[in-house]
Amino acid sequence: MDKSAIDAVLAEVTFDPAGLVPAVAQQHDTGEVLMLAWMNREAVAETLATGRVCYYSRSRGALWRKGETSGQVQHLRELRVDCDGDTLLLLVEQEGVACHTGRRSCFFRAVRDGKLVEIAAPLVSPEALYGHGKSHG
Repeated sequence: MDKSAIDAVLAEVTFDPAGLVPAVAQQHDTGEVLMLAWMNREAVAETLATGRVCYYSRSRGALWRKGETSGQVQHLRELRVDCDGDTLLLLVEQEGVACHTGRRSCFFRAVRDGKLVEIAAPLVSPEALYGHGKSHG
């Protein structure tokens, strides 16, 4: 996507006072919700330009290219902007797992019978993904 097209999309996005917009990542072909993360203008622009999803890490205060440390890359299939322009939906092709815990989705806990229970086991250990303990990437 060229710069003028990216600028036109960015003009339709309403960033919060911190310069961020929430982005929901969804597997493009199954509809599975994988994760929620944040994007700033630079992350949205890079994602549109490269087709590889880039987020903004609030904890690191820097761009976070999904899969840069874990190899679990997200390829953008389509970016959608909601009616208010203040939330993004990223239809992605997820390579491997999306969650830093080694699960396919970050939404692996559900309230069942009044208790919060795990409904999905890790498919890979965080150590195998990152070579050490807990991390996002």
